[in-house]
Amino acid sequence: MRALITGITGQDGSYLAELLLEKGYEVHGLVRRCSHAGDGRIAHIRDRIVLHDGDLMDQGSLDRAVRDSRPDEVYNLGGQSFVGSSWTQPALTAEVNGLGALRLLEAVRANAPSAHFYQASSSEMFGNQTRRQDELTAFAPRSPYAAAKVLAHHTAIVYRESYGMHISCGIAYNHESERRGEEFVTRKVCRQIAEIKRGQRERLSLGNLHARRDWGYAPDYVRAMWLMLQQDEPGDYVLATGVTHSVAELVDRAAREAGLSPPACDSDGAMIRPAEVDALSGDASKARFVLGWAPDVSFDELVARMVRAELLGACQPAVMAG
Repeated sequence: MRALITGITGQDGSYLAELLLEKGYEVHGLVRRCSHAGDGRIAHIRDRIVLHDGDLMDQGSLDRAVRDSRPDEVYNLGGQSFVGSSWTQPALTAEVNGLGALRLLEAVRANAPSAHFYQASSSEMFGNQTRRQDELTAFAPRSPYAAAKVLAHHTAIVYRESYGMHISCGIAYNHESERRGEEFVTRKVCRQIAEIKRGQRERLSLGNLHARRDWGYAPDYVRAMWLMLQQDEPGDYVLATGVTHSVAELVDRAAREAGLSPPACDSDGAMIRPAEVDALSGDASKARFVLGWAPDVSFDELVARMVRAELLGACQPAVMAG
């Protein structure tokens, strides 16, 4: 089996590449030329994968990558992944996350129409809701990022229904790990807690402490991505733990893991989004029933792993490999 992964140098892409290699796949990845220097998450498996230069904004490069890799499965994990940046780079976010998915779908339709395709959708598409979200919950995006993801999600469904392609969308809730980028709140909290533990700072600096999210562990979620593409029929699935925690709870848990009392926290207005999503909580009943999937790592264990990695200075994936 051959798989092509966009975003292979990111958190999810690196874990997915590892999973597929363990299963005996030939793994190909799409990378922008300028991102080769940032491939630390895959350095430990670089000699076992094939990388193709390409860009989700360039149709020709996507066609070449699909033709050259001849994939049985395509995982679209690439894009501008930080919600906060979508307000300062809205057009880029729409181009990469929204139209980028369209371009990749076109490349697969033209060059590998029988390949199974995974589209990385997002819980951010739901916006503010009063109940737990499932596959039937209406979308109400509150950021340029979420709006672009809605475009990609609906485009994937259009291609599935129009061309009979095996396309599945995973509506994934926040999933973190030791490999998470430093701009994300989970990594910010764990890094700053480690700095307090080492005497490098006294207080935290964060944005909205009251926001609540459904946080899971990234390797659990890439396992679900793979399971979707093994099904006879494609479909859309919410991937979530069903349990929410506030950023303040995240701080408390991280501090306890480091042997500290919860530190004082300064509010940084630059980290407050123009339109906030107050809380997100997913209902993954369909994934449990159809895929037999359930997350293995709890919130407490997730935070513990991230804090321990920060304290050990082992957040570089090449160090963490294995």
